[in-house]
Amino acid sequence: MSIENDVPDSAESETIVEEPISGTNETGSVHSRQLAIPKSVQPIKIDQHQLIFIVFLHILALLAFIPWFYSLTGFLTGIVSIFVFAMMGINIGYHRLLTHGGFSCPKWFEHTLALLGLCMLQGSPARWVAIHRLHHKYSDEQADPHSPFVSAYWGHIGWLFVRNREFYEVNNFERYVRDLLRDPFYLMLEQNLLWFWIYCLHALLFFAGGYALGWYETGTLDGSVQMGFSLLVWGVFVRTIFVWHCTWAVNSFSHLWGYQNYKTSDNSRNNWLVSLFAHGEGWHNNHHAEQMSASHGHLWYEFDLTWWVIWSLEKVGLVKNVVRPRCWKAYQESR
Repeated sequence: MSIENDVPDSAESETIVEEPISGTNETGSVHSRQLAIPKSVQPIKIDQHQLIFIVFLHILALLAFIPWFYSLTGFLTGIVSIFVFAMMGINIGYHRLLTHGGFSCPKWFEHTLALLGLCMLQGSPARWVAIHRLHHKYSDEQADPHSPFVSAYWGHIGWLFVRNREFYEVNNFERYVRDLLRDPFYLMLEQNLLWFWIYCLHALLFFAGGYALGWYETGTLDGSVQMGFSLLVWGVFVRTIFVWHCTWAVNSFSHLWGYQNYKTSDNSRNNWLVSLFAHGEGWHNNHHAEQMSASHGHLWYEFDLTWWVIWSLEKVGLVKNVVRPRCWKAYQESR
């Protein structure tokens, strides 16, 4: 699916890019002005449901420190599920495909990626895409939903605790994602919090799978329940919280610390630590310079695991029309 011709001007805007910086990759923040919170959250009204739920899920993740909830199977399930749901669902599905149209693929595969993204509990695809498109349009300006130049706390998590009129209901943000909402699948997910109930169902399946495995291994009720909760805590709660903070770190850390390959109109930065944990999403300055590129790593040492998965999917014919960085094309033409 390509959004290049479908997204209204108000929803998608390329960051102003000058010539690539040559040998000056500065480290740290150069953005000096303090931003006010977006007008769309003024006057501030706490989103109590969101606040309570985020805190509650963090508490559930702390169950991982209780030995009874640990098993090697649960721990490994959590690691594998980060790749399945976070990298495939959020990085590839929500971000590089639905938001920026970095490649195209069959509808069944697109919808599968979107469903995997739902299992990270970062909101419906349409709402996630709308927030991210507005971030690019007003990056590090007052209208940016989560600029860390309001405060580092605000950019990382604070913006989630207040009600933003731009994104509170689908009627508020539909103008940013009309290309998505023309697909009945994405419109359906907005109805009756269906996207949330899909997350709950997937959590139940993790517990059921662990329960069945525990029964197979031990043949006891205690063993079954323990394995079920182990997979639920590590494979769902811990994984969700870990990926939440990785995603939020792209919004905060990658606009405060790191180096720049490109002079852009914002303070986006390439942060190697965020890239390591977020599978390439931390090469954020590169991404802001070329938003549609399916690869965020532009230089040879900027490893982007998400890109290599997309490349592999292209090789087997599952995706096509893959957008590559312009600097790669220039290098090939110069050889």
